[in-house]
Amino acid sequence: MSAPTAARGRVLAQARFESRVLLANGEQLLVSVVLPALALAGLALASVPDLGAGRRVDLAAAGALALAVVSTAFTGQAISTGFDRRSGVLRMLGTTPLGRGGLLAGKALAVLTVLAVQVVVLGALGLALGWRPPAGGLLPGLVSLLLGTATFVGLALLLAGTVRAEAVLAIANLAWVVLLGLGVLVPTDRLPGALSTVAAALPSGALGDATRVALVDGGWPWGQWAVLVVWGAAAGAAAVRWFRWSG
Repeated sequence: MSAPTAARGRVLAQARFESRVLLANGEQLLVSVVLPALALAGLALASVPDLGAGRRVDLAAAGALALAVVSTAFTGQAISTGFDRRSGVLRMLGTTPLGRGGLLAGKALAVLTVLAVQVVVLGALGLALGWRPPAGGLLPGLVSLLLGTATFVGLALLLAGTVRAEAVLAIANLAWVVLLGLGVLVPTDRLPGALSTVAAALPSGALGDATRVALVDGGWPWGQWAVLVVWGAAAGAAAVRWFRWSG
């Protein structure tokens, strides 16, 4: 018998498989790449809604990148994990040499792979439309995207591991639509009244505002990062406590 593949190789193989599944699925590709690209082009070329101070294309590009994170890390991951759980795939893979930790690591790497593709595609489209991000904002922009990814993956696993697959599908898609207007595409300070305060405290508002602070103003969004860290830690702890591998 041949020797078993090292743990690193098993995780990378699972990540490649998960990435192919995400990128080959037409519905997931639509949500992950096509819709953020349409949002970027539509916001950059239109005059509504009000995106606040700054060049409109810069604000649109930052919001589209935040939307890409929500689409892949939350909506796509919640739906795929929820249906894997219902079909017994999670339970089966958890008993293989890959293990549950390796499975989760593979999923995380797959999300980062798809996010890299999204950044390249949306970045190229943004540059074609006239987006010129400040050089000083690239590092905090990357940190914002990574923190947002970690937070929304935690929320996705919490949802997928506690709710029936059909409900996951409905909730994840509904949440995607709702979060568009709660700070992802539109800055939280453009929202009316108390809704602005609520959106700023949500991971969607924190992520959207963080990308705009970094990629439009070239700043370091410490306050928004703190919100993302709190949400990410809470979601991760809840997922560890309540996630069910079958159901």
